[in-house]
Amino acid sequence: MSEALLSFEPATGKELWRGAISDVDAEVAIARRGWPEWAAKPLTFRSETLRRFADRVKAEGETLADLIARETGKPLWEARTEAESVANKVDISIKAYAERTPNRRIEGAMGLRNAVRHKPHGTLAVLGPYNFPAHLPNGHIVPALLAGNSVLFKPSEKTPAVGAKLVELFHEAGVPQEVLRLIVGGPDQGKALAGHEGIDGLLFTGSARTGVALSRQFAGQPGKILALEMGGNNPIVAWDTADIRTAAILIVQSAFLSAGQRCSNARRLIVRDSMADALIEEVKALANRLIVDHPHADPAPYMGPVIDNEAADGLTESFLILMSNGGQVVRHMTRPVEGRPFLTPGIIDVTDMRERPDVELFGPLLQVIRVDSFEAAIAEANNTHFGLSAALIGGNPQLYDQFWANARAGVINWNRPTNGASSAAPFGGIGLSGNHRPSAFYAADYCAYPVASSESDAMRASIGIGLRDPEGSKLIRKGFL
Repeated sequence: MSEALLSFEPATGKELWRGAISDVDAEVAIARRGWPEWAAKPLTFRSETLRRFADRVKAEGETLADLIARETGKPLWEARTEAESVANKVDISIKAYAERTPNRRIEGAMGLRNAVRHKPHGTLAVLGPYNFPAHLPNGHIVPALLAGNSVLFKPSEKTPAVGAKLVELFHEAGVPQEVLRLIVGGPDQGKALAGHEGIDGLLFTGSARTGVALSRQFAGQPGKILALEMGGNNPIVAWDTADIRTAAILIVQSAFLSAGQRCSNARRLIVRDSMADALIEEVKALANRLIVDHPHADPAPYMGPVIDNEAADGLTESFLILMSNGGQVVRHMTRPVEGRPFLTPGIIDVTDMRERPDVELFGPLLQVIRVDSFEAAIAEANNTHFGLSAALIGGNPQLYDQFWANARAGVINWNRPTNGASSAAPFGGIGLSGNHRPSAFYAADYCAYPVASSESDAMRASIGIGLRDPEGSKLIRKGFL
């Protein structure tokens, strides 16, 4: 097709990459043809192929990191950690596959064996996000390939260059061209891929709005696997602590890391009223010191721009809406570079707002809510249809136990940020944050399905009751062979 997709650097506005829009029907056909041979390969063959991929990522780590930084706008130091996560995902996935989807045999009487083994689904589609354009789709692709699936990967239309580079590295490592296909395009190509009858499932990371639409679309297709990893309106609760400075650091890390563009970023600071003034002042003072600059700046910035001007415009508009509806400004969100999507951290106290919007404001915007009891803090933390991550800062073991037991989220932390989850643990949420198919270490669960078998080397069968004798005159009460 002659139509092209273009990618631009958020920090500079310069064109970074362009590529031809994909023919989804043709790509699905290729992936389906390539799947059987890949699935028939031994697990050891697929594992070693993916280990070679990890080696290729390490060899080109700086090139990949630079591309991530340029296309997303995130600081180079952060892009480097993403590139490292891509390489590390392979060994973690191999371990997870062995633990989550092992072969099992149970010996029975007379040589009978009961077995549990796992099969790949077939051809899976992966839709990736722009905030972690390598790490997050890679978290689906590696487990899917390891399990024996072929994969059609459509990166976000905002970060296609990183997606193309990722696929190139897989192919260089020996993953067959027909087994992993790159789908270049925008929403139309994404919809065509998600609705294609040739896919056996969809692994999605992105917004709740798109995830809900996909859930409705797949509701009438129970034979297809659907794994949804969506966003969050995540709470961080600050309670009794004398260490205000450390608490402020954890809050700033939770709210403003990656310019607030992580699904696990804290969106709401819920704080005990008696300590609120001191803590908020410390958070504001620290936010004032955060460097916002282009990815390769010296000194290194804490935050780069958000992904594009449309996102920046939406966030500044959201800040103004909160302010005009009763929010009290703690720190203004500003646009320091004209025409580019750089944003300074915004903090606003929404305690007195009658209605607080339950939306994921995907950027460096933190809402403050004051409460007077721990029960009210938990109730406020759960005052959302999302349920991805939550954290308690301060308190004691008994309060954390209460928080853990009552907070509705898939990731619950204590004296740690809401973000930065371990790849060696499951990652996912409930409500509008996911459909109970967590990724990371548990991705193996949705990339293969279990098959139970009862097996014997020789045929043995008997009917011990309910048969007439050969002449039909009486019932046989003993066994009949």
